[in-house]
Amino acid sequence: MKIALSYRLFKVFWRDFVVFRKTWLTNIMFNFLEPLFYLAAMGYGLGYYIPSIKGMSYLEFLAPGLIASSAMWAAASECTYDSFVRMRFQKTYHAIIATPLSVDEVVAGEMVFGVFKSVFYGSIILLVISILGLVRSPWALLIPFVMILCGLPFAELGMIWTGLVPKIDTFSYFFTLIITPMFLFSGIFFPLDSLPAVVQKIAFFLPLYHVVELTRALVLGQVNWNLLGHALWLLVFSAIFFYPPLILMRRRLVY
Repeated sequence: MKIALSYRLFKVFWRDFVVFRKTWLTNIMFNFLEPLFYLAAMGYGLGYYIPSIKGMSYLEFLAPGLIASSAMWAAASECTYDSFVRMRFQKTYHAIIATPLSVDEVVAGEMVFGVFKSVFYGSIILLVISILGLVRSPWALLIPFVMILCGLPFAELGMIWTGLVPKIDTFSYFFTLIITPMFLFSGIFFPLDSLPAVVQKIAFFLPLYHVVELTRALVLGQVNWNLLGHALWLLVFSAIFFYPPLILMRRRLVY
């Protein structure tokens, strides 16, 4: 099956961006406030009773992981609920593919916008923890690039689900069975070496685990060659899951 992609996919991205400019302040509050609540309740509250973890306070351990989780939620939400609304209720996709743009370009443009939101929201949390004095190293300036590696896998997973589900309520299964377990078992709240070996092996295949490792290392200045392995795995994961959403959405919109 031939994939039809060109620079025109960025027209879809630009369309979404223009709409986002009108609502960004409202949309940003959830992604901004929720990590702050986690920092306050768990970092300052629970962290008071937790001894240092690997030479850092619990708050310092937690904060970089919240950058990664915020980026994950942003991309996953954009390419599930928001994309489904544009497809099913607003009929935006149908209007776009009536132009010279292909279905593949529409889906790829949607995923690019999901990546943008991942970078945007992740960078906001990075700014917040910087203001709180939780960033130790200038290597943290590379985190927006890590957010690109974070956004693409979750945009792809979200679009795959969008290409499969019959109705919007079904997205609750995606977030309950896929996103939430990643959120809890990817090393955000505690080191994975405290878990059984089989759980650690499963966590290794989760994209969020690698994003958390990259983000925490850059924030704390613990840069080494192992980070390249994490980045490579995210690239491989993104390459594997790039085509399924294109194929599924083509079947849904064309066939």
